[in-house]
Amino acid sequence: MAAAADPPSTPSPAAASQTNSDQNQKSSPTNPVPPPATYVVRIPREQILRYPPPENAKKYDKLRRGRNRRSFCCRCCCFASCLLFLLIFAAAVSAGVMYLVFGFKSPTYTVTKVSVHGMNLTSASPISPGFDVSIRAENPNGKVGIYYLKESAVNVLYDGVTLGYGVLADFYQPRKNVTVLRSTVAANDVVLGGAVKTALRNAESLRRVPLVVSVEAPVKFKVGSVKTWEITAKISCDVVLDSLNERAEIVSKDCDYSVRLW
Repeated sequence: MAAAADPPSTPSPAAASQTNSDQNQKSSPTNPVPPPATYVVRIPREQILRYPPPENAKKYDKLRRGRNRRSFCCRCCCFASCLLFLLIFAAAVSAGVMYLVFGFKSPTYTVTKVSVHGMNLTSASPISPGFDVSIRAENPNGKVGIYYLKESAVNVLYDGVTLGYGVLADFYQPRKNVTVLRSTVAANDVVLGGAVKTALRNAESLRRVPLVVSVEAPVKFKVGSVKTWEITAKISCDVVLDSLNERAEIVSKDCDYSVRLW
């Protein structure tokens, strides 16, 4: 009698799950495709924005404030340069008008008299010299008057040593006018070295004492009813005297002066 055939075995659930997993792995592609509605965006590293650390933020603020200050200083310098250029241009135009339209001529100056007192060169103690200086000022202009202002300075020197200082009186000099300006130049307790005193005594014995009279005077020119800006008249006279007393006379002189409108 033939033996009965065994009934087919039913696979267990675990075996069935393992079989399905193996089949899915075999059927899945090598490079999986992202599911729909999923995107991959690649951004270069240098374009990624990051918050700087606190110390870097402080450095940035400091540098930014420094750049702002430099920018403000540059603007101020540019403004000042432009203003200075405009002032120089206006002065040049005004000077050209005075020279060409009004025929401006520079005033002339010369020292006419120097009287000396208090020059005791035989004593070893300090001296207090004084000089009465007369300066002839001529205004040759027919349409321009001159205002002599305060804060002028008159000095008398010997070999670079100041023997006295003084000022000029402020006044107005009209057109086509000659005025003699007088100034008292003095100093107290001037200490002269032995060599300087000896040189002065020798020069006086030769009746040729060289002195320098230096003058700086602020002036303004008047054209009609208009006054110019303040200008400095500079005078320097090399004067040779025959003595150092009240009766001193000028042996020779050489005066140089300048009055520039710019």
